[in-house]
Amino acid sequence: MTITQLQALERRYAMPTYARAAVEFVRGEGARIWDSDGREYLDFFAGLSVHNAGHCHPAIVAAIREQVGRLAGSSNLYYSEPALRLCERLAESSLGGKVFLANTGTEANECAIKLVRKHAHSRGISEPEIVVLDHAFHGRTLGSLAATPRLAREDLFGPLPGGFVAVPRDDPAALREAVGERTAAVMLEPIQGEAGVFPISDEMIAAAREACDATGAVLVFDEIQTGMGRTGSLWAYERLGMGPDVLTAAKALGGGLPVGAVLTTPELGDVLTVGDHGSTFAGGPVAAAAALAALDVIADDGLLARVRDLGERFRAGLSGLDGVAEVRGRGLMVGVTLVDGLDARAVASRALEAGLVLNVPGDGMLRFLPPLVIGEHEVDEALALLEDALG
Repeated sequence: MTITQLQALERRYAMPTYARAAVEFVRGEGARIWDSDGREYLDFFAGLSVHNAGHCHPAIVAAIREQVGRLAGSSNLYYSEPALRLCERLAESSLGGKVFLANTGTEANECAIKLVRKHAHSRGISEPEIVVLDHAFHGRTLGSLAATPRLAREDLFGPLPGGFVAVPRDDPAALREAVGERTAAVMLEPIQGEAGVFPISDEMIAAAREACDATGAVLVFDEIQTGMGRTGSLWAYERLGMGPDVLTAAKALGGGLPVGAVLTTPELGDVLTVGDHGSTFAGGPVAAAAALAALDVIADDGLLARVRDLGERFRAGLSGLDGVAEVRGRGLMVGVTLVDGLDARAVASRALEAGLVLNVPGDGMLRFLPPLVIGEHEVDEALALLEDALG
């Protein structure tokens, strides 16, 4: 079908919730994708940090094919080796506790919200609160939306669940003051991705950790975008010198298939018990097999070291481009702010036309989330294409 025909189908049958570019991608390999006309693009968005292992990685494709040819699913009311092996792998690679498997990031965050609220009730808190940071993004279901201050529109979606307290993302004193006897948890992203790639300062994260330790509250890290090697370690918290009590993961976890997870410390592993939470599709054997293969690819010390090195190379190159006012990020999670007068959407459109896929998270900003399997050549090619688009 042509783009014009697809747009007609969209207008007639799809709810108008997305602003789509006029291109259909039909094939991918590594850091390259091709559209329906056979044109090649360098993908520095990776499906919003989903394809960290690259498009159609042979090991992930093989795992999916092998599993789907044996059994696509049964139910969480029965045992499944891929699911339980995935729980083991995630726990042993992170907080050492227990795991709930979900389908998406917002589902993982919903589960985390339920977990910390139940934990708070067990501590005698009848009306628990969760402290979140301004500019955060935790999802679009009602609970996770209520935890996302700037999208929590009561006029559109209210009444939203209560019990969320927002503080500035750069004010440790305000965070400490907000955490008190009613606080169930502090929930934050180590790097705010949807806001435009803004790393949360070490001082802010230390304040959250200290406040939680002092009050018995739970520290939750939303690593849905920062996890799976994106910042140069399997989990972003590993490079911070302090960790959370609960971690949520998704996006690249499934190697391209929808997989989410909630990971806990041993102390919180049994808060949710039989009947407290569940999912029809979560932990299905095909998705779990894909996630295990994705972990095999990404949890490689050599690859993670290259992510750090290439991230430095890319950020240095961006800093030297005319039109770039600020560069932020860690590893291959990079955001820039453009100089006043440059239209980020126009720049992204010109880049797409030239064969570079990137993202505009907000006015005057660009976001780059390339597959972690790229090399120096792809970094330099992206910089050259972006330089032309900025000009």
